[in-house]
Amino acid sequence: MGVLNGNRANGPTVAGKVVVITGAARGIGAGLARKLAGQGAKLALVGLEPELLREVARQCGPDASAWPADVTSWDDLRGAVDGIVDRYGRIDVLVANAGIAAAGFIRSIDPAAFERVIEVDLLGTWRTVRSFLPRLIDSRGYCLLVSSMAAIVNIPANAPYNAAKAGVEAFGNTLRAEVRHFGVAVGVAHPSWISTDLVSGADQHPVFGPMRKSNRGPIGRTYPLSMAVDSFADGIARRARTIHIPRSTLVAKVFRAFLPPIVELTASGQVRRADQAALEDVAKRGAAASAPAGPGGAAAMREQGEQAGS
Repeated sequence: MGVLNGNRANGPTVAGKVVVITGAARGIGAGLARKLAGQGAKLALVGLEPELLREVARQCGPDASAWPADVTSWDDLRGAVDGIVDRYGRIDVLVANAGIAAAGFIRSIDPAAFERVIEVDLLGTWRTVRSFLPRLIDSRGYCLLVSSMAAIVNIPANAPYNAAKAGVEAFGNTLRAEVRHFGVAVGVAHPSWISTDLVSGADQHPVFGPMRKSNRGPIGRTYPLSMAVDSFADGIARRARTIHIPRSTLVAKVFRAFLPPIVELTASGQVRRADQAALEDVAKRGAAASAPAGPGGAAAMREQGEQAGS
């Protein structure tokens, strides 16, 4: 597929390339934007929370811009595409990073929270790719879809996120085969738990935070944001097919057929206790007990409410 740009001394680079990142106001998206700006890329940052988005763009320098948009809105995405092309003339890289997560067991999770996770993480990815794809075809560009380790290891109390991110992986694998002949490369990233507002918000949940922290090994460990940012930046420069953070996630992918029964057995005791605790938490706090985690999740739910009220 080639590389974005490069020379023999330094290898592939994103210098001078126009990179669109969704979900860029916080976490991996914001960190990646700053990293790529430091490497000479031109950044178009898309997402909710306009003030934060504009601040990240300011940190990225004069070649960066903010485009407030909800990735579930066709109109918002169409406006972002048109505006970005008007400013930069082209789009070389798309990072479909926007995502939220809501903890809860299937029998007690708030239906609105469950469906909003699917809408943002899976349908938002589809709508983002469909909106930007013609421009990537024009530039023979690169598209990176952010899935998760959750697509590989389906832990309890994470059903909407597991399902959405598994869908993103399948979507990315399909897209790769469909656009190869256009010279467009497609990557799928599988980060584990990364130190972001989303993860810290999940860890603060009175039922599911302790449940996650009790897990041993890679499933329970939280990795530094810099590790994800560096891996993403390297993968984008190489137009990588897959990105695994940590790399041991690749081993889990190879053996994924054996993982569901292992998860069932090892989590059975936790689930029995946490399931009852979750019911009690829902009775006490209502829909707030399974609200999407972190400030980004709250912003996504507010946006949904505003759309419903308009």
